[in-house]
Amino acid sequence: MQTRLEKDSLGERAIPADAYYGIQTDRAVENFPISGLKPKPCYIDATVHIKKAAAKVNRDLKKLDAAIADAIVTACDEILNGKLRDWFVVDVYQAGAGTSHNMNANEVIANRAIELLGGNKGNYSIVHPNDHVNMAQSTNDVCPTAIRIGSVILGQTLVSSLGNLERAFSDKSGEFKNILKSGRTHMQDAVPITLGQEFGAYACCIRKHRENIGVVLDSNKELGIGGSAVGTGLNTHPQYRAMMVQELSAQLAIEFRKADDYFEAMQSLRPSVDLSGSIRSLAQDLIRIANDLRLLSSGPKTGLAEIRLPSLQPGSSIMPGKVNPVAAEMVNMVCFQVFGCDTTILTAAQAGQLELNVMMPVVAYNLLHAIEILSNAIDVLTARCIVGIKADAARCLSYAEASMSIVTVLNPHLGYAVAAEIAKEYLASGKSIRQIILERGLMNEEELGKLFDLQKMTEPQ
Repeated sequence: MQTRLEKDSLGERAIPADAYYGIQTDRAVENFPISGLKPKPCYIDATVHIKKAAAKVNRDLKKLDAAIADAIVTACDEILNGKLRDWFVVDVYQAGAGTSHNMNANEVIANRAIELLGGNKGNYSIVHPNDHVNMAQSTNDVCPTAIRIGSVILGQTLVSSLGNLERAFSDKSGEFKNILKSGRTHMQDAVPITLGQEFGAYACCIRKHRENIGVVLDSNKELGIGGSAVGTGLNTHPQYRAMMVQELSAQLAIEFRKADDYFEAMQSLRPSVDLSGSIRSLAQDLIRIANDLRLLSSGPKTGLAEIRLPSLQPGSSIMPGKVNPVAAEMVNMVCFQVFGCDTTILTAAQAGQLELNVMMPVVAYNLLHAIEILSNAIDVLTARCIVGIKADAARCLSYAEASMSIVTVLNPHLGYAVAAEIAKEYLASGKSIRQIILERGLMNEEELGKLFDLQKMTEPQ
C-alpha cells in the first residue's frame, strides 16, 4: 500500500496515499474501534453545510483567500451531492465533544480542495484542515450547531410523515363513521361507539403530536455557530455570527436565527432533549395505537376481528395460512428503540460541565437515529397498513348489540341500581336485556325502541 507521511502535534504517521482523511482521523479510527457505527448521513450533511458557509463568509469578510474558499465550497458541494461519503469513518463512540468527527470533515474537505487546486492529498500548505476549513470555528460550536441543523432537516421529514398518517386515520374515520361497535374500557364491554370515532381519535392524537414536534423543532433553529471555543467568539470576525446564520438559512431554505446567548447554546443541549422528549411522547402513543390495531384485528376466528389489516406476508413457518399484523409489530419495536435513544440523550445531556457538553457525539447519533427510524416506520405503517384497513361492520354491530353496558342508557330512567340488577340477570340468565325489562314491566316496546337506538348512544342526548 502506498502511503504519505503526515504530521500533527503528537508526531508523524503514514496515511494511505489515496485516503481523503488525514492523521487526526487515522488516530481516531485506531483509538475507537467500538461499534462500527458511522455518523448519520444527515449529520455529515449538516457539518459540511457549516464548513461551506464558513468558507463563503470568511471569504466575503476578506479573512480567507478566495481561491481556497472556492475550492472548499466546491469540495463541500461534491460531498453534499454524494461523493466522498465513504471517507467519513470515525466511530460514533469517539473522543468527547466530537473533535474526531469535526477533524474528519475538515481533513476530507481539505484534501479534496487541495486536489481541485492542483495539489496532492496531504499537502496542507495549499489548504489546511484547521487554518482554512476550520477557520473561525471550534468543534465546540460546530457540533451542537450540526446537531440542531440535522434535527431540523430530519424533523421536517417526520412532521410530513405524521401529516400523512393523520390524513390516513382521518380518511378511515370518515369511511367508518356509521359502523357501530362496542366500546371497551378496562378491556371489558362498554357503551357503543362508532369505529369512525375510534379512528378519529387516532387522527386527532397524531395531529397534536405533529403540532408539538413542530413547536419544539423551532427551538432547534437557534444556532450558536460563532461561539468558537467557549462562547466568546474568539478568532471570529464581529460580523461572522450574523452572516453564518444568514448563509446557512440560504443554503438550506430554513429560517435559522442567532442564539440568544452563545454560552448557553454551547453549555446546554436543551433543544435536543426537548425534541427527543416530544418524539418519545409520540412513540408511546404510536405503541398504544399499534396495539389497538393488533387487538381490533385479532383472530380471524377466535379474536375480535372487527377490522382486517392488509396481508403483507405469511405469518408462520409452521402454521399454513396464518397472517400477522407485521406493520404494527414493527412500529412497536421501533418505538422501543426510540425510548432507548431518549434515555441515552437525557443522561448524556445532563453530563455536561461548565462551558461544554462533551457527550455530543452520542446525542447526535441517537437523536438523528430516532427521528430517522420513526419517520420510516410511520411511512410504512401509513402506506402498507392504515390505508388498507377494512372493517367487518356486521361483527362490530353484533358485539355492540350483545354488550351488557348498553344498560347504561337506562340510568336516567330507572336508576343505576335497577340497571345494575338488569345487567346481572342478563349475564346469568341468557335472556336479552329487552326481554328482562319487558318481563319486569319496567318499560313497554315503544319506549324500549326509542331508548335502545345504538346510533343515538354514540352522541350526547
